[in-house]
Amino acid sequence: MELSHPLFLTLRTSEFLIFSNNSIGGKFPVAVYDISKLEILDLSQNYFVGSIPDDIDSLSRLTYLNLCANNFTGNIPAAIGRIPELRTLYLNDNLFDGTFPPEIGNLSKLEQLYMARNGFLPSKLPSNFTQLKKLKELWISGANLIGEIPQMIGEMVALEHLDLSENKLTGIIPNGLFMLKNLKVLFLYRNSLSGEIPQVVEALNLTVIDLSQNNLTGTIPVDFGKLDKLSGLSLSCNQLSGEIPESIGRLPALKDFALFSNNLSGSIPPDLGRYSALETFQVPSNRLTGNLPEYLCHGGSLIGVVAFDNKLGGELPKSLENCSSLQTVRISNNAFFGNIPVGLWTASNLQELMINDNSFTGELPNEVSTSLSRLEISNNRFSGSITIEGNSWRNLVVFNASNNLFTGAIPQELTAFRNLTTLLLDKNRLTGALPPNIISWKSLTTLNLSQNQLSGEIPVEIAFLPRLLELDLSDNKFSGQIPPQLGLLRLTFLNLSSNLLFGKIPTEYENAAFPSSFLNNPGLCASRPSLYLKVCFFRPKKSRKTSTPLLALISSVLITSFLLALLFSFIIIRVHRKRNHRSDSEWKFTNFQRLNFTGSNILSGLTESNLIGSGGSGKVYRVAANGSSVVAVKRIWNNRPLEQKLEKQFLAEVEILGTIRHLNIVKLLCCITNDNSKLLVYEYLILLGRSHPLVKNTGREYDSTPLLKN
Repeated sequence: MELSHPLFLTLRTSEFLIFSNNSIGGKFPVAVYDISKLEILDLSQNYFVGSIPDDIDSLSRLTYLNLCANNFTGNIPAAIGRIPELRTLYLNDNLFDGTFPPEIGNLSKLEQLYMARNGFLPSKLPSNFTQLKKLKELWISGANLIGEIPQMIGEMVALEHLDLSENKLTGIIPNGLFMLKNLKVLFLYRNSLSGEIPQVVEALNLTVIDLSQNNLTGTIPVDFGKLDKLSGLSLSCNQLSGEIPESIGRLPALKDFALFSNNLSGSIPPDLGRYSALETFQVPSNRLTGNLPEYLCHGGSLIGVVAFDNKLGGELPKSLENCSSLQTVRISNNAFFGNIPVGLWTASNLQELMINDNSFTGELPNEVSTSLSRLEISNNRFSGSITIEGNSWRNLVVFNASNNLFTGAIPQELTAFRNLTTLLLDKNRLTGALPPNIISWKSLTTLNLSQNQLSGEIPVEIAFLPRLLELDLSDNKFSGQIPPQLGLLRLTFLNLSSNLLFGKIPTEYENAAFPSSFLNNPGLCASRPSLYLKVCFFRPKKSRKTSTPLLALISSVLITSFLLALLFSFIIIRVHRKRNHRSDSEWKFTNFQRLNFTGSNILSGLTESNLIGSGGSGKVYRVAANGSSVVAVKRIWNNRPLEQKLEKQFLAEVEILGTIRHLNIVKLLCCITNDNSKLLVYEYLILLGRSHPLVKNTGREYDSTPLLKN
C-alpha cells in the first residue's frame, strides 16, 4: 500500500499525521507538503524507500519528525537542519549509506536526536553538534563514526543520555564529559578509545556507565564511589590496572557490575552487595586475590557470580547457600577450597555451576537443583561415589567431573538423563561395568570414561547412540571383542587403547584417521596390514583333498611372505624415524613475545595424549610448556619444501600476526619451523559463546554483552 495524494486532501488543516507501525511502502509522501499546519509527522516502522526529499524544510512548522525503522537510503539532506522548531528527530534503523549534515547542529531547540544503526560513510561527529544546548538524548551507535569525541562535548549542558557505542571512535574520553551535571546514561562501548578514564567525576546523576571493549588504561576513578545513583558499571575488556576502589562496594543503587578481562589486582571490595540489591557480578580474567565478598547475595537478587581465571581463594561465602535467585556460578581456575555450601547445590534457579580447577573437597549431593543444566567440577578433590536419587538431575546437559577422586560404579540412574550431551568422568577411580540402558542417551555427543578401572565388555548399545561424535574408553580394563556395530557411528574421535580387548577391530576404523585408537590391546588385529596392529589370521578348515606336502608348501610361502613384509616394514620405519630425527634436530625458533619456555619444551609435548584436534593441514596439541603455562600448538605439515619466496612470505605474515594485539585475535607467542612442518604456538584461551580458534569450547565462558539500555 502507498499513501496517495487524495488521502491528504482531507487533512490539510491537521497538525499531526501518524502512520507508524503499518506496512506502508513507496517513497517519502511529498503530499504531506499540502498540510500547511503539520507539526508532528510519524512514518516510523513501515517500508518507505528512497531518500528524504531535499526540500524537507518546506515543513517549517514541524516539531516532531519520526522516520525510524524504514528503508530510507542515501544522504540525510542539509535542509533538515533548517526546520527551526524541530525538537525530536528520529532517523535510526534505516539504510542510510551517505553522510549526515553538520547543519543539524543549527537546530537550537532540538532535544532528541537518534541516528543509530545506519550504514553511513565513515564520518566524524560534527563539532557544531556541541551547539545543541537543549539536547537531552543523543543516540548514534553503530553508525560508522570515526575520529575523536569533540572536546567541547562538555558544553552540551542539557545532555542526559549519550550513546556513541559500536563505532570506531579513537582518542581519549574528554574530561568535560564527566562534568555534565545532568548526564544519566553513558554508552561508549565497542570503540577504540584509549588513555585513562577521567579521574574527576561531577556527573553525579549517572545511572549507567558502559565503557567496555575499548583500549582504556590506568585505574578506575575513585570518584565512581560518589555516584549514588549508579546502577550499572561495565568497564570490561580494557587494559585497566590497579585495585577496585572500595567505595564502589558501598554504592546503594548498584545492580550490574562487570570488570572482566582487565589487569586489575588486589581484593574485591568487601562490602559489594551489602548496601545494594546486586544482580550481576562479573570479574573474570584479572589478577584479583583474596576471597569473594560475603554479601554478594545480601539483597536477594543476585543472578550470576562470574570470577574465573583469577587468584581468588578461601571458602565460598555462606551467603550463597541461601541465594535462591542465583542462576550462574562460574569460578573456575582459582584457588578456592573446602566444601560447596549445601544450599548452593540445590538453589532453586541454579542453571550453571562451573567450578573447575580449584581445590574443592567433599562428596556430590544426592540431589541438586532441578534447573541445573551444566555441572563442571573437574580438576578438584571431590571423592566418594556418584550417587543420584530422585529426578532432580533430569535436566543436566553437561556433566564434567574429570580428574577427581570418585570411586564406585557409574550409577544406573545416570542413564535417565535424556538431555545429556557431554559426560566426562575420566581420570577418577571408578570401577565395575558400564550401566545398562545407555541406549537412552539419545542426545550424547561426547563420552569420556578414560583412566579409570572400569571393566566388562563394551556394550553394543553404544553403537546406537545417534549423535555420538567422541568416545574415549582408554586406560581401563574393558575386555571382550569390540562390537562390530561400532562402525556405524560417525565418530570424529575414538580411543579404546590400553584395555584388554581382543579380536578384529571394525573395518570402518582401519584407516589413517584412527592411528592410535587401539594401541596396547595385544589381542586386537586388523583385516589388512597396519602400522600398529597385527593382521588377523583365520585358519582355514582342513580339507581331505589337500595333501600334506601341498599344505607345507603353502605354509612356507605364507611364512616367507610374512617375514619379508615384516622386514620391509622394519626398514621403512627406521628410515622414517631417521628422517624425523634429522628434521627435528633442525628446528628454527622465532619468538614474538617474552617467553618462559624453549622450543624443546614444545617439541617434547607433541604427544598423542596432548592431542586435542586434527584436520587436513595438521594437528592441534595442548602443551604445558614449562610445567605450568599452557599453550595451544598447531602443527602444519608440508607435503614438500616450500619455495624460498613462499617461505619468506609465510614467515612475514606470521611475524605480523605475532605483533597484533586485539580482543578477537588469539595471541601468537612463537613460530617453530623445519623442512617438514611448522609449529604455531598460541596463547591457550577460551571465551563466551566463541570457541578458541584452535581448540574446542570447554565451557569456560562469561557474558560479554554490554549493559542493555533502559
